[in-house]
Amino acid sequence: MKYILDLREVNKNDPALVGGKGANLGELTRMDEIRVPEGFCVTTKAYEAIVESNQTVRELLEQLRPLKAGDRQAITRISENIREAIEKIPIPKELDTEIREKLASFDPDTAFAIRSSATAEDLPTASFAGQQDTYLNIIGKDEILKHISACWASLFTERAVSYRIQNGFDHQQVRLAVIVQQLVIPQASGVVFTADPVSFNRKVMRIDAGFGLGEALVSGIVNADNYVIREGKITDNQVPAKKTLIRPTQSGGTKEEVVQAEKQNLQVLTDEHILLLERIGRTVEAHFGSPQDIEWCLAGDQFYLVQSRPITTLFPVPEANDTKRHVYASVGHQQMMTDALKPLGIAIWQLSTFHPMYTAGGRLFVDISNQLATESGRETLLNTLGKSDPLSRDALIHIMERKFIPEQPEDQNTPNPAHAKNLAFRDAPAPDPSLVPQLIEQNLETIRQLNRDISGKSGTALLEFILEDLQSLKQLLFDPQSFAALMTGIHATAWINEKLFEWLGEKNAADTLSQSLDYNVTSEMGLALMDVADVVRSYPEIVRYLEETKNEAFLDELPRMTGGKEVQEAITHYLDKYGMRCPGEIDITKTRWSEKPSILIPLILNNVRNFEPGAAKRKFEQGKTEALEKEAELLARLRQLPDGEQKATETKEQIDRIRNFSGYREFPKYIMISHYFAYKQALMKEAEKLVLAGKIYHKEDIFYLTFVELQEVLHTQQADQELIEQQKEAFKLHEKLVPPRLMTSEGEVISGKYNRDDLPEHALAGLAVSSGIVEGRARVILKLEDAVWKQTIFWSLPLLIRAGHRCLFPSRDW
Repeated sequence: MKYILDLREVNKNDPALVGGKGANLGELTRMDEIRVPEGFCVTTKAYEAIVESNQTVRELLEQLRPLKAGDRQAITRISENIREAIEKIPIPKELDTEIREKLASFDPDTAFAIRSSATAEDLPTASFAGQQDTYLNIIGKDEILKHISACWASLFTERAVSYRIQNGFDHQQVRLAVIVQQLVIPQASGVVFTADPVSFNRKVMRIDAGFGLGEALVSGIVNADNYVIREGKITDNQVPAKKTLIRPTQSGGTKEEVVQAEKQNLQVLTDEHILLLERIGRTVEAHFGSPQDIEWCLAGDQFYLVQSRPITTLFPVPEANDTKRHVYASVGHQQMMTDALKPLGIAIWQLSTFHPMYTAGGRLFVDISNQLATESGRETLLNTLGKSDPLSRDALIHIMERKFIPEQPEDQNTPNPAHAKNLAFRDAPAPDPSLVPQLIEQNLETIRQLNRDISGKSGTALLEFILEDLQSLKQLLFDPQSFAALMTGIHATAWINEKLFEWLGEKNAADTLSQSLDYNVTSEMGLALMDVADVVRSYPEIVRYLEETKNEAFLDELPRMTGGKEVQEAITHYLDKYGMRCPGEIDITKTRWSEKPSILIPLILNNVRNFEPGAAKRKFEQGKTEALEKEAELLARLRQLPDGEQKATETKEQIDRIRNFSGYREFPKYIMISHYFAYKQALMKEAEKLVLAGKIYHKEDIFYLTFVELQEVLHTQQADQELIEQQKEAFKLHEKLVPPRLMTSEGEVISGKYNRDDLPEHALAGLAVSSGIVEGRARVILKLEDAVWKQTIFWSLPLLIRAGHRCLFPSRDW
């Protein structure tokens, strides 16, 4: 069997044979005008034949299999044992001969770089750069053979093992090739990032450069020059003092040297070299089709490339059909749900909105370029996107000040309907308060009718029905009367906060005035769960059972216990009304409480521990009393001011609007999610049929299809399982990405900053869900479902839900 391949014999399609690094190097050798040092690969076939066949290694790999990332001591011990076992394996004569014959084509004194190249390396989904070892300036056949074994062993360094565990890679599925490449002795070396790793701007390139071998940069022992280039022009040039470099020694290996004093502050590369390197970088980027992280070295007047890998941290740019500048705003940040959405979740959300939305990285974005072009549009953006999120507001101000989108006169643009509509609603008389209960009943009837109508639908007829209902849902959500009720409460809240701060210095007065509002479905949901806790609290046996159970079917077990039937009925009744909800509920694919009621157990138990019986009613009445008392106090203070009676009259009118209409603000989302849940229940029945027919493996596979793709599956009764698996892998990648609040069509991410003028030093700034001050220990969680619910922590259900969404956008034009 042939274990050796010349670099020119492989290409980017060969990572399984030569690893990610080897495949990319082989691809570089095929490019005109790109120089790559001569070399060859010891393929993964050698690793498989020699390492995987070793009984000791196989046994140790089995010990590694069950470990978690937190098992540090076991990882350290087992990894060390695996490395020792690999380095003791003698290289077979067949491979030894093949390597020696290949080396015979080089001068005996040639120095080589021996580099690891794993199959789980330099992938679009993960960057394993630096996880395995590299050895520089290795001279002599025996030394090269020894360091090949050392490279194989480095697949099991502690950091490599931990990284694979964290990223879900099976240790026994990863193979290692070894690159043996002639060492270039450079006067300078460094890295090219063809997209700016700081701002993510695809038009900006960054180059790091230092004297000597690149190991000095990688190890961090030297501050490198940093050059910023945009479209053929050097826009920034940082040249720090460079006191150390790494050079090869005559006997092999490397050593640190002090840079000559007269050279320490010199620029490593000339401007001509910088611009040449930019052209090389763009050529490589175009060849691979994505932004690249490229390692280079300069010998004489020639650049050599020794690696190119994809930059995996960049967030994808929404696709535009033109070359104009665009600015995209995150939908997820406005919904307070920044998780990646699965394809079906994206499709359903897009079908629910009037405004076109763009997809990137499993998230949705709206193009706000037209609004940024006019004064009224910018004002509308600041009053919508920037109203509730200070980081979005700061990002908007930043992009406005830069004038990334050129300003245009109002009369040369389509009038801004959202701006005009906001002005109209702000100044319009309030609707009759009886409108809110009428709207609620009308909307609830649509849910009842939907559940009746959808029950008989299946196959393509079901999807056609959902499409029709989504059109009706859009009309329902943006019904003029519903919109009037919604905006009346929103504008009244803004008016109260603005005017009472101006007149009385009162901050966020609307927070207290809007306590215990009627018709607030989210608050009612939280109070209803407290009532469920009242039922549970009466039965200590059931409390103990809920504290200990891991049974997802716990509801079925309850009737066997004293009081269990009553508790079962209370929870079931709650789920009948609110079971369609969950954090991140704008994604139809998210698990609902009705689908996994055990999610509610920690919340119920917290209510049991932290409240007395009847607390829900008392809490509501207390909030209402505080709101009325605050109203009386504020009106009395206003009457003491000049024109006090007029100010008090105007304020009273706005307070009444808050009390009558602000509770409705949460209801349109409740209706939308109720529709989504009806769709999901019907779609899952179709998915079960597909599983039984052997068309898909799991019913959740349909989540990884767009609506159109699912229509095709139900029409043809055939599913492309390869497509499903590809979109699953894409979703895994999207989950790891951090979505931006604002990004440009150049890929630049604009994050925004908190105004820290009023904050103590070292204070953590953040976005509060509600006003107030709480003292206690803070616990950081990355996902709500990972929270450990303690008696010392009280999470109300409304806060949990609001941490996963906001109300609908206040305008279809946003």
